[in-house]
Amino acid sequence: MKCGFLLSLLLAITAEARFGQEQGNGAIAAIGALTDLGQPGQAATLAGTSIQFLLAAANPCGKLTQADLILTQLGTSDAAVAAARGLVAAEQNFNPFVVSVPSICSDPTLPKSPELRGVVPLVDPAVGGSDVENKNAEASKTKPFAADGLSVAQVMINNGFSNFTSVAADGTVEQAAGGSGAGSSSSAPAASASAAPSATVANGQACNNAQAGSCTGSGSTMVCSAPKSGSGAVKNAVTGNFDGFVASTIEGLDFGLCVPTMKFEAGLNGRSDTEFTFQAVDPLVNKGQQEALNPNIITNRIHDQLTNVCGANAAAKAAAADAQAKIAALGTRNADTANTWNELLGFAGANINPDNAPQTGLIGHT
Repeated sequence: MKCGFLLSLLLAITAEARFGQEQGNGAIAAIGALTDLGQPGQAATLAGTSIQFLLAAANPCGKLTQADLILTQLGTSDAAVAAARGLVAAEQNFNPFVVSVPSICSDPTLPKSPELRGVVPLVDPAVGGSDVENKNAEASKTKPFAADGLSVAQVMINNGFSNFTSVAADGTVEQAAGGSGAGSSSSAPAASASAAPSATVANGQACNNAQAGSCTGSGSTMVCSAPKSGSGAVKNAVTGNFDGFVASTIEGLDFGLCVPTMKFEAGLNGRSDTEFTFQAVDPLVNKGQQEALNPNIITNRIHDQLTNVCGANAAAKAAAADAQAKIAALGTRNADTANTWNELLGFAGANINPDNAPQTGLIGHT
C-alpha cells in the first residue's frame, strides 16, 4: 500500500476522532447555552465570536481576553465561570504541517478575572508530554493551579509541561519553552516555523508530509513556499481524491502550501445522490469542514485557511477575498459557481468532481 494512502487514511481517522477540538472541546456550545444570563442574544454572540480565538493563526492571549469578556457581560455565576474556564482550557487549533508545538500566552496579566487564573489549556495529543498537560487542563477547570503573578505559560511549566512556544499579547514570539524561560524577555520579533517531521508507516519506511513547503513567521505573518508540483496527491474512497499540488496560473498569486480550488459533488457525507454541495478539494484546506449547499461557506473557509494553515502571500489572500465577493454577487449554486471560483484564482479547468461522486461511503473531507 502506498505511503500517501496510509497517511491520508490516518488523517481522516484523526480528523473524525478530534472533531470536538474544532469547537473548543465543547466550550463554544457551553457559552452559547447561557441564554438566561446577560442581555438577550449576548451568549450567542459571545459563542460565535469565540471561535476565532481557537484558529491556528490566532494569538493565544486572545481567548483569555475573550474569557474575561464572558464574565464581564454574563456575570460570575457558576455556569458562566464554568463556560469561561472551558474556553481558557480549550485546545487551540493546531497545524502539524507547519509547527511541532503549540503556542501559549506569556502575558502574566491574563486572564484578568480571578475566577479564571490558574486554568491551563489542552494540547494536541501528538505533542510530546501531552498526557501530562491534558490531565492538568481537565483538573484545572475545577481546581485551578496557583497563578499569582504568573502567565499561563509559566503555570504550565510549573506543573510539568514545557513543550510549547510562548507568545506575548502583542504577537511577539518568545523563546520556545523547555525551561523556566517561558514568558521571559529573551524574545525575538518573529520565529521560524519548522516543518513537521516525516511520517513513518508500519513497515518502517518513511514518507514526507504531503505539504512539505518551508515556512517562516507565524500566525497572520506566516509565509510558506510552494511544495513540489504533484506532491500530496491522495486517493481515498472516504475522504476524497486530491491530484496533488499545482500552482496558480496567475502571476504573483502564491497560495503557499495549498491549492484553493472548490469542488461541486453529489451525495457527499450521506446526502442523496441528487443533492449537490460545495467543498474544498485540498485535504489541508477541507480538514474538519462540512460540505455546504451555500458556496459562500466554502469560499470563506478557503480564504480563512490561506492564513491559518497555507501561508499564502498577500496577493493571494486579496485575490481570494475579491473572488469571495464575486461569488456572493453571482448568487448561483451550481457547477458554474465552482468553475468561476477556480478560474478567478488561476485554476481554470480544475476538476470539480475529483471523487467521481456520488460514491457510497464518500464523505469528501479529512
